[in-house]
Amino acid sequence: MKVYGVIMAGGGGTRFWPLSRAGMPKQLLNLSGKAPMINEAIDRLLTVAPEIFVVTNARQADALLSMTEGRLRADHVLKEPCGRNTAACIGYAAMEIIKKYGDGVMIVTPSDAYIRNLSAFTEVLKKGVAAAESGEHLVTIGIEPTFPATGYGYIQMSGEGDVRGVCCFREKPDFETAKEYLLSGDYVWNSGMFIWKASAILRQFAVFLPDLYKDLLKIGESMGTAMEEETIRTVYPSMRSISVDYGIMEKSGDILVIPGEFGWSDVGSWDMMEKLHEKDAHGNVLIGNALALDSSDSVLYSSGRLVAGVDLQGMVVVETKDAVLVCPKDKVQDVKKIVDRLKAENREEYL
Repeated sequence: MKVYGVIMAGGGGTRFWPLSRAGMPKQLLNLSGKAPMINEAIDRLLTVAPEIFVVTNARQADALLSMTEGRLRADHVLKEPCGRNTAACIGYAAMEIIKKYGDGVMIVTPSDAYIRNLSAFTEVLKKGVAAAESGEHLVTIGIEPTFPATGYGYIQMSGEGDVRGVCCFREKPDFETAKEYLLSGDYVWNSGMFIWKASAILRQFAVFLPDLYKDLLKIGESMGTAMEEETIRTVYPSMRSISVDYGIMEKSGDILVIPGEFGWSDVGSWDMMEKLHEKDAHGNVLIGNALALDSSDSVLYSSGRLVAGVDLQGMVVVETKDAVLVCPKDKVQDVKKIVDRLKAENREEYL
């Protein structure tokens, strides 16, 4: 069965403001110093999936296609008129594949993960493809936890072996609960990566998200006709916004999980730059024209002008041509509140 890669790249990357903007979001940025995140995501999937689709916001599509340097066919960039969470995104891609290319196995990944060990990652994907081909299973990739993380969701596994059953999904725990999960050996981090047949996931939509499935059928009926773009523009904004985890994964009874350890990190905010760059002797990450004196455990990012810090402990300082961000490292999740405030004040020039 043919294998397709599907990359979800519609987010705004608001926790990486002021570098990430609406027209140039996080997934199009070269945060690692090697390549834009979207190109790294494509190259990883090409080891297993010969055809790649990317689902993105319509206003980012032209920039994304230019950034991907010929890695993608233009008709494999699926344009969402607006964000409707991961269920709509995945359903749209599954319907596109079924209607235009025939059934196949979909490997679905986010665009903003960091993978250190590509060969180990590839082996996990191959196991997932084999499991998905063997039936109607929905397969998810779990990350073997290395510390009691409170910022990730967890999956409780059952059984033994390379491919295991799923008892349940758990929300982000408190620290004590996370320690219990780590010690038990029965839990993995929820990576947000999935493998399944396009036909299998659409059948799950019909059962658990029938309203969304009805909308997807409308879009599917228009595919390949002159009405396709207009139908997507009309139907998509009215679709329910829900994640595939809440809508399907936590309800379905045919879920498998493959635990893996391949140096995965969710690059969601500025503190994660330490996963992409070497630290200095004092635990600082200095990117661009940056200098830190008597400082520790801080991130300093310069897009051009000198960024200098003295006696900083656990701070993030980011300079771009029109904005400067300063915040404690343990508050980086709140950077999105700045974006919310700028939107509320109609300060579009900073978005």
